[in-house]
Amino acid sequence: MNPATYIIINVATIFLIQRGAIQVNLGHMAQGDVVALYNYTAQIVVELIKLASLVISINRAIACANRIQTVLDLEPDMTYPQVLNTPAENDLAVAFQDVSLSYNHNDAQAVSQLNFRVQTGQTIGIIGGTGSGKSTLVNLLARFYDATHGKITVAGHDVKAYPAGQLIDKIGIVPQKAVLFEGTIRSNLQWGKPDATEQELWQALEVAQAKEIVQGKAGGLDAQVEQNGRNFSGGQRQRLTIARALVKQPDILILDDSASALDFATDLKLRRALKKLVHKMTIFIVSQRTSSVRTADNILVLDQGQIVGQGNHDHLMATCEVYQEIYYSQFPKKGGH
Repeated sequence: MNPATYIIINVATIFLIQRGAIQVNLGHMAQGDVVALYNYTAQIVVELIKLASLVISINRAIACANRIQTVLDLEPDMTYPQVLNTPAENDLAVAFQDVSLSYNHNDAQAVSQLNFRVQTGQTIGIIGGTGSGKSTLVNLLARFYDATHGKITVAGHDVKAYPAGQLIDKIGIVPQKAVLFEGTIRSNLQWGKPDATEQELWQALEVAQAKEIVQGKAGGLDAQVEQNGRNFSGGQRQRLTIARALVKQPDILILDDSASALDFATDLKLRRALKKLVHKMTIFIVSQRTSSVRTADNILVLDQGQIVGQGNHDHLMATCEVYQEIYYSQFPKKGGH
């Protein structure tokens, strides 16, 4: 509409000035009348442009409203019971039995035939190339998605048997992208446990190797955190998000490539501190670094959505070609060995 409006008005303006000039020369019209007519025409142009913009805005608003309504009309696929009334099947912390997942029920499977068992207090390493299904596996554990096939149990109960919110209360997750909220360090750490004491906060910071970060800030725990943690470096944000998950004292702790911004020395100190925790958590460490998972009790090697190797570091170095490739890409062989 805007180009058509400009064309019509400009043509009208040319016609107005031409006819007005003739009338002025003949003495039938004063120059001021021509100028007034031109000003009226300019005002009409402005209002027509506003009308064109309004029509565009209305169309956009209708399209947005339709999209919002589509979201509001969606019915969740997941259902939750009111109470956990199924008896525990075993004393395992986590068990995957022939678990497969296809996003949006496509034919291509993100992960397939996952089978492993985890005892309470064990540390599990998950390693593999980009797109191998590492994050999908831990998302299934927290029931962010329902498995297409197979069964997942946490603390002996099927994940589908937990009431809404009860499963996630048992799990602490540190995502790949460290996210801090605007407020204070204290308010960020207390997200998982609002009534956490100051001693609990400092203990979590010490384990997460973030104690010196807070001590170096004016105000300590009450130091301000800008939106998205802009006033902290990437490594500092990661350590603070790890501390936030530790404050919750979950039964299961998932570190989803959450040490990627940490140097090797800090990463090592973090893993050693986690081992010494009095509250024994079952820990899942998702990483592309073999150094991060090397000391895990059990390491799952993923490739194209399948577990291609399982065991400790020495076992995998002897039997798993994918694990060997990852290891030697980070620690090249020296002297032919």
